[in-house]
Amino acid sequence: MERRDFLKKTGMAAAAVAGTAISAPSVLAKEKTYRWKMVTTWPPNLPVFQTGAERFAKRVEEISGGRLKIKVFAGGELVPPLGVFDAVSQGTVQAGSGASYYWAGKTPAAQWFTTVPFGLNAQGINAWFYSGGGLKLWEEVYAPFNLVPRPQGNSGVQMGGWFRKKMNTIADYKGLKMRIPGLGGKVISKAGGTVVLLPGGEIFTSLERGVIDATEWVGPMHDLRMGFYKAAKYYYYPGWHEPGTCLEVMFNKKAYDSLPKDLQAIVDAAAMETNMWSLSQFEAGNGAALQELITKHKVELIRFPDDLLDALRKLTKETLEEEADKDKMSRKVHEAFKKFKEQVGIWGSVSENAYYNVIADKFSLKG
Repeated sequence: MERRDFLKKTGMAAAAVAGTAISAPSVLAKEKTYRWKMVTTWPPNLPVFQTGAERFAKRVEEISGGRLKIKVFAGGELVPPLGVFDAVSQGTVQAGSGASYYWAGKTPAAQWFTTVPFGLNAQGINAWFYSGGGLKLWEEVYAPFNLVPRPQGNSGVQMGGWFRKKMNTIADYKGLKMRIPGLGGKVISKAGGTVVLLPGGEIFTSLERGVIDATEWVGPMHDLRMGFYKAAKYYYYPGWHEPGTCLEVMFNKKAYDSLPKDLQAIVDAAAMETNMWSLSQFEAGNGAALQELITKHKVELIRFPDDLLDALRKLTKETLEEEADKDKMSRKVHEAFKKFKEQVGIWGSVSENAYYNVIADKFSLKG
């Protein structure tokens, strides 16, 4: 009798398992499909930035088995490029892609989550976000606006910018009209320059017509495509103002919270994957593009003079303290950033920095 009872129970359990296996696909098929709209600040087809946002959407759909579909609109196609923050915050759309320093007028603390002049490089800022508490702070800053932020890309160290005249001393910034956003723009203002904030699609025309005297954008791969060499002769480095520029994807909190936990995990993972993919694209493409700018288009590549960089560094320290004093959250973020930068810098001085100094003389530009 015990044997019969055992076989009976075993058979019932097997039948239950078999029933689950048979019904699982039909259950999944009936699960809700979410359809989102995503707007960006980027021009249509802009490599890595706009195509990265589109790649993110595609990956979310693939990994979710089609349960979350995101339609992506470039800047101006659905909302103005600099209207992304409000559109996502108000729930007009569910997601947006841009750079957090565009939203300094909404909350000054947002600027630290894109890049800080003379601050962390891509490796450092990723460490701060994922392992040093930076992402939690970012979420705290965006919470009052009903937004959930995630890193979604990084350009790495950028170039110093394109100038129509040579930059020899800090005095050369006086009266200079330059397209440069974020904290770097605040430094230029402090140096006597006039900062003009323009979306990517308007920069070349403004530079060509003399509406601005200089611009920064990203690095050789993008700058070559944008054609800035046709409008400005001098190409400066290093990009002291943007040493590791993080791109963002932000979600309307109500929309994000409405997703099942597994879909939340999928959008988070896809954002992290796109973050790594973007940096890899820039690291792979910038070298060849720089060679082309120099050899084919005869661009004059110039390093900022040391005295000029020292002056900019001093102005940066003053600017950061002034910006941090604007509200309690900015001060909180600034202090956390400074602490982590010092922690990372101790290691970086004997690892990355020391290594590059050793191999630096092995590389040369073909001019």
